[in-house]
Parts: sequence; structure tokens; C-alpha cells
Amino acid sequence: MGFIDTDDGVRLFYRDWGNREGSHPILFVSSWSLTSDTWAYQMAPLSEQGCRCIAFDRRGHGRSDESPSGYGFDRLADDIAALLDGLDLRDVTLVGHSMATGEIVRYLSRHGAGRVKGVVMVGTITPLMARTGDNPDGVDPALFEAFRTDQLLRDFPKWLGDNIDPFVTAETSAEMKGWIVGMALQSSLMALLECNRAITAADFREELPAIAVPTLVVHGDRDVTTPLSLAERTVALMPNARLSFYEGAPHGLFITHRDRFNAELLAFARG
Repeated sequence: MGFIDTDDGVRLFYRDWGNREGSHPILFVSSWSLTSDTWAYQMAPLSEQGCRCIAFDRRGHGRSDESPSGYGFDRLADDIAALLDGLDLRDVTLVGHSMATGEIVRYLSRHGAGRVKGVVMVGTITPLMARTGDNPDGVDPALFEAFRTDQLLRDFPKWLGDNIDPFVTAETSAEMKGWIVGMALQSSLMALLECNRAITAADFREELPAIAVPTLVVHGDRDVTTPLSLAERTVALMPNARLSFYEGAPHGLFITHRDRFNAELLAFARG
């Protein structure tokens, strides 16, 4: 474990498991509100398989500093660059969940794919979540604002309690759900607010066609946070992407379907 210093003075907490001299490095980026702990059930078994597994806390999340420079996708993409450059990671597989898929796309747009072997996007927010004139199937932006005003800024712990069940499955233990909620409560409310604004406004439609690295888009049909149609549209826009469909899987499929996901991720990183 350690910290990486960014160009605006933020210290990013990261953990680094496995053989640092081995091949197949994997950098995990967690979703909105969650931390590097999210990926424990991937990092531990994959490091046992010889992979080097790194994950970090997004600025304003977990043990990382809050941001003096905002929480836009450009800033967050530059943080990924700080990790990759600071640890000198090469031929890395980038794995992102939910919000992190946008951060990875923006990283590739801003910094190129010189250090990247492949990308895994889980429960993607790309290409665009909000309803616009040329995206009529998106979500009404007023609903996003209502969430921020009436739930996030009023009683975020209650919202977490009310919404943890759809994030996982009926078989998920109460203790596991409590662990996930506990992670989310470690994050700065201001960071959550600003990141949510970034998520719900971002448009990646022009960036996706330029990303040519091999990409695996993983999505479940019980994902109530990001609909399957987002994954299908993302794959259609990317020249070297394929969809891996998980029947019965929710947004938190890296927990609920971890055996299948871990095996698929390991094969992809080694491929």
C-alpha cells in the first residue's frame, strides 16, 4: 500500500498485490462512492494466479485526499495517468466499474493507449446516460437533479440502505451488503455530488470510436443502475469491443457473479 502524488497536490491511496515482477498487471478503478476495497475478491485470487493487481481510491473517496481541482472526467483521467506513470505500469489491463468506465475512456482519449493492453468495462455508463435531443432514450436530467437534491444531500445513508438490495442478489449476505454500504460512507459528500454531476452529464459518443484496444464490456440484464442498452450501444461504437452478457446479474456482478467474472477477467488479461 502507498500513495501517489498528483500534479495538483492530491495524494491518491493505492494497494498493490501480487508479483510486481510478473506479467499481466491489472489496474482496477472502482465506481462512484466505492473504494479500492471493492475489488478485493478479484485482486486476491488473481494475484494468487500470478497477476499484479493494483487498485486505488478515487480522489474524495476512501483514503485519498479531497480535490482542489474538481471532479470532472479530465481530472479523474489524469489521476489514472498518475498511477500508471508513477508505478511505470506497461501492458496493463484497465478494469472499471460504472463511473470508472468513463474515466478509463477519457484516459485513453487524453493520454493514449501506449501503456494499455486491454480494457474491461463493467456496468458501463457510456456512451451517454442523460436524455438529450439526439439521445431520446436517456434519463430525464431532472431526475438526476432530484436524486442529488432529495436523496444524496438529504439522507445518503438511507438511500444506500434502500438501494443496496437491487445492487446485489437475494442470495447476498447481510454482512456483504453492510460491507459495501460501509465503503460508500467513507467518501466525501462533496466528491459524491460533483462526481454524480459529471456522470450524468458526460457524453462519450465521439471518443468511443477512436479506442482501438481490445475491450470486454460486461453487463447483466438485472442491472437497474445502468441499462443493458448502454453496453450494447458502447460495443456498437467501439471498433474492437465485445459484449459479455450475464443473465440474472445486477450492477454489482463482480460480487454476485465473481467466479465467472474472475475467470473471464483472468483469461482476458492473459490473452
